Amino acid sequence: MTNNKRIQLAHGGGGKLTDELIRNVILKYLPYQPELLDSAIIENVGEKIAFTTDSYVVNPIFFPGGDVGKLAVCGTTNDLAMAGAKPLALSLALIIEEGLEIAHLERIMQSISQFAESASVKIVTGDTKVVPKGQADGIYINTAGIGRVLPQAKLGFDRICEGDKILINGTIGDHGLAIMAMRENLSFQTTITSDVAVLSQLTGELIETLGSEIKFLRDPTRAGIAGVLNDIASDAGVNILIDESRIPVNSSVKAAAEVLGFDLLNVANEGKFVAVVSERSAEQALNICKKFPEGKLANIIGQVESSSESPAVVMKTSIGGRRFVQKPYGEQLPRIC
Repeated sequence: MTNNKRIQLAHGGGGKLTDELIRNVILKYLPYQPELLDSAIIENVGEKIAFTTDSYVVNPIFFPGGDVGKLAVCGTTNDLAMAGAKPLALSLALIIEEGLEIAHLERIMQSISQFAESASVKIVTGDTKVVPKGQADGIYINTAGIGRVLPQAKLGFDRICEGDKILINGTIGDHGLAIMAMRENLSFQTTITSDVAVLSQLTGELIETLGSEIKFLRDPTRAGIAGVLNDIASDAGVNILIDESRIPVNSSVKAAAEVLGFDLLNVANEGKFVAVVSERSAEQALNICKKFPEGKLANIIGQVESSSESPAVVMKTSIGGRRFVQKPYGEQLPRIC
């Protein structure tokens, strides 16, 4: 681990510093060493249950395309979906700052209700705390979720092999750039809107239709698709080649990234997933995605290749060159989820 003796904001960014903090400080005190996936899988009388938890500290709490309540429900149910599970129930813990307008809380609760219904999950338990003014930026939310792993799901790094295709269900960087454009008061010809969305219906149909042909799923939140692809390469022991021209990008998002100096591969998404699919089923998976609003701009962006040396992610650029895609070290965009 680095020589830092205090926690930095970058430790929460989902990049290399986060990995170091979790592996070198947190996990060494846990008697059970969990897999570092979106959800834990628990065997229960012959049935597999997915369990996850997440906390949401986004600033601002309202943004184009959503709010912290929508983000909490979508983010947690999506983590269950990435484990091949059908979400069933959520807990809801609210840490509210003194002075928050009741009307704002009601607006957030309306979003929670709306998107819990959309995801077909129930809020079954919760907790409410109030902290003094200046200690919570309005409201923080923690949600935990459980889901039933679909029997057709066969997901894991160990199933990834040469020739598999890399699929993403739509444009990248929308959420992170929507938050930053609002913070920086940037205006463009069209409003940049967060992509936050429920993904479990889409991933459920992929798994129920294609079963073990879907090898792996991960939502590229903090650290973006660069983080996800590097995790796949490292943990599966493979190389990944992606094509920049095939990665869907909204033109306003691209413009904002250029103004702010951000690499969109590193920017967070909240309504996207990266799937590793067998070569023979990749086009069918793409067609399934395009039937859903959350997948109408889906594309196959690359493939898995064998690795004779250190696993790496390489991108074929739009001008014909190639460059290594590395996992970000810290955090470009703090407090985006």
